[in-house]
Amino acid sequence: MINDFQPKLSDLLKPVKQLESEVQQLHTLVNRNNNRMMTNQLNRIGKKLQDIKKDILAGLNPLQRIHLVRQAHRPTTLDYIDSIMDEWIELHGDRSGADDPALVGGIGRLNGQVVVFLGHQRGKNTKDNVARNFGMPSPGGYRKALRLMKHANRFNLPIITFIDTPGAWAGIEAERFGQGQAIAVNLRDMFGFTVPIICTILGEGGSGGALGIGIGDIVLMLEYAVYTVATPEACAAILWKDSKQSPKAAEALKITSQDLYALGVIDKIIPEPCGGSQDNPQQAAKILKSHLSKELDNLLSLSTNEREHNRYMRFRNIGTCYED
Repeated sequence: MINDFQPKLSDLLKPVKQLESEVQQLHTLVNRNNNRMMTNQLNRIGKKLQDIKKDILAGLNPLQRIHLVRQAHRPTTLDYIDSIMDEWIELHGDRSGADDPALVGGIGRLNGQVVVFLGHQRGKNTKDNVARNFGMPSPGGYRKALRLMKHANRFNLPIITFIDTPGAWAGIEAERFGQGQAIAVNLRDMFGFTVPIICTILGEGGSGGALGIGIGDIVLMLEYAVYTVATPEACAAILWKDSKQSPKAAEALKITSQDLYALGVIDKIIPEPCGGSQDNPQQAAKILKSHLSKELDNLLSLSTNEREHNRYMRFRNIGTCYED
């Protein structure tokens, strides 16, 4: 919940979006009349609106950023895979009777390099979200991910993961079937894989559900994404028994890409199109592909021992404090 002093994201962007719609309508009319002077003026107005939108998003507080990345039309893992991969195929099942649709994976080509990909998958609407459990994987999802990662390691294929979940499924059935154990095994085994691993936080990276596929040589994060040990709502409920304290919790948790980069939790912030990835999914995918390709080439140039050592030291150094 956002209190009276925290305007909703939709309210902040509504005037800009209305003006953008009106400018687009004027563009249509002007193009029919072939009026170049008016076209140039409308282009300048459009540029100013883009700058205003960028300034609004830059000033979002942490809780408002969560609302931004929870928008239904923000690109999901499969949206990015379809744009980034030259060709790809989804693989199913954990070979123990489960095939969790909240965590997808498969094999594809990134600029000709064969890779194994994994990622949390949200829905686009209520029906799809229910089918995919709102992007919250079950134990079978993490075991499916581990099966695919083991294949990647066996056949010397790089692993690319995409994180976008509020957290692992916290239902009684999940605990009964070993949710904690499944995530813990993934954490252990990902540290030991010899192939390059690149993790990217696309939207909301929540708790152990994110970490279950989040151990890599490089951890990238989209500009407006968030990464947190618990959602601000859950944190506020635990600490203060009051969800209205979620803005305070969000500030204290240090969940933004800028905060996490400063703390050394992530390695690089990937810029998003003006208005966020949801405003221009194709451009967002193009930017992400460029960074993934560059990081993958760098990792492939290292020896196996160098990658394993760097990965170990990367996580050992998180939280290190230096005093004068």
